[in-house]
Order: sequence, then structure tokens, then C-alpha cells
Amino acid sequence: MDAQLVAFTGVAAGMVAMPGADFAVVVRNALASRRAGVTCAIGVAGGLLVHTALAVAGVAAVLAAVPTLFRALQAAGGAYVLYLGYRALRSAARPLRSFETTDGTAPAAAGGSLRQGFFTNALNPKAPITFLSVLPQFVPAGSPAMPRTLLLASIIVALALVWFPVLALLVDRLGRWLRKPRTARAIEGGTGVALSVLGAVLLTEALLA
Repeated sequence: MDAQLVAFTGVAAGMVAMPGADFAVVVRNALASRRAGVTCAIGVAGGLLVHTALAVAGVAAVLAAVPTLFRALQAAGGAYVLYLGYRALRSAARPLRSFETTDGTAPAAAGGSLRQGFFTNALNPKAPITFLSVLPQFVPAGSPAMPRTLLLASIIVALALVWFPVLALLVDRLGRWLRKPRTARAIEGGTGVALSVLGAVLLTEALLA
């Protein structure tokens, strides 16, 4: 058994499962409906596929070498996450009785959920740089870098394709309790605060760098 591959899988699993904007967006969509949550999860994996492709191609190195480009992407990502936070907070401010109609069966716009998941992940410029710094550590000395890096990138995307849909289905499974009006409002508000803080941090870092 390839010990390095096993070690990388453990590290990658921790990276993928780490709570962040992706986690919050998937949970929020899963509260709307199972389809929205799973679709959003697939979008997150799609965004992750973009980052791993950039890391494999070495384009991520350009972001690290050109601070202005990195800050521009960081600002765009922060603005988008902040916008999602605003939407969640606005939704949480609705009258409590309006949450009573949320039963998880209402149709959700699949395209909108997919876009939210994709852009939340794809507009995070830190991800490809993280991958670029982590992936080479698990490429054995003297072995061809490209095939190994592609394998490592595939593992990351595969883990995301498992973890985020499972998260969405778990939220949907607990939906009867989570969708109670007061609980739904609290989760929506908490998600809005989390996304707003994450977006504000990204924007602040971009503007003050």
C-alpha cells in the first residue's frame, strides 16, 4: 500500500470537510430542499475541480507571483460570499410565519443552487495556492510529477463529491426538526452571519494587502 497516498487522503479529507463558506452554502440550500442541497454540493465539487486543474497546470503559481491578480480574485470572492450572507440575513428577517411553509418539498431552482456552490468555491483564490503547496509534498522523489499530481487532484474532487452530497442528505434527513420555524430562522440567521463574516474577511484582506 502506498503510505504517502493514504496520508494524503487523510489530509485531503480534513481539508474538504473543514467548515467554511462551502459548508454554509450547502447547508442553506439543503434546508430549502434535498435537490437544492445536492445540486449545490455538486457545484462545490465543480469549483474544486477548477482549483485542482489550476494547481496541476501550475497556473496557481501565477496567482502567488502576481499579488494584484490574487487580491482582485480575493475581492471578487469576498464580495460574492458577502452577497450570499446578505441574502441569508434578509431571509432570516422574514416574519416567523413565513417559515412555516418551508417543508423541504418546494421545488428549488437547480441552476441557482449549482451556481451558488460553484462560484462560492471557484472564487476562493486561496484554494489553488493551498493545493499547489500541499500536492508536491506527496509526489515521491524521482517519479513523474504530472500523473501523480493528477491522481492526488482526483482524490480531492472524489472526496468532495462524497462529503458535500452526504452533508446535504444529512441536513435533509434532519429536516423535520431543522425546518421548524424558529430553528429554520436561527439557522438562516447563523448562516448569514457566518457567510457575511467570511466575505468581510476576504474583502478586508484584499483591500488592506
